[in-house]
Amino acid sequence: MRFTTRGRYALRASLALAKLGKDGDPISINRLSEEEDISPVFLEQIFYNLRKAGIVKSIRGPGGGFCFAKEPFEISLKEILDAAGEDLNLTLCNKKNKQCSREGKCISHEVLMEMTNKINDYFSGLTLGQVIEKYER
Repeated sequence: MRFTTRGRYALRASLALAKLGKDGDPISINRLSEEEDISPVFLEQIFYNLRKAGIVKSIRGPGGGFCFAKEPFEISLKEILDAAGEDLNLTLCNKKNKQCSREGKCISHEVLMEMTNKINDYFSGLTLGQVIEKYER
């Protein structure tokens, strides 16, 4: 498993939005871009996916931007990573090959799947609100 730039940026931008938009005020892509030093074009692509997943909503017009569609304590990091297209799967199996000749007898696959489940459980159980609360002191 390797986090892509898209996944890292989605997480960073979401955390920045949670910090900057505490009162529910919309935050512009340009402000997030400046805050996190991420290309505004790339952020627009990321926020398109976050909006499509129902994590954020967009407000048009002067003073518009993005805000969360629900409270940060209701948004798991896994939801953000999933919306960004991040694959948190550790299996080393060839995903193109639908049927593996070692299926049922490969112990390494079982170990990697257990670890994959732990990683997914970790990110599923951790919310934006918890991260902000823990690290913003």
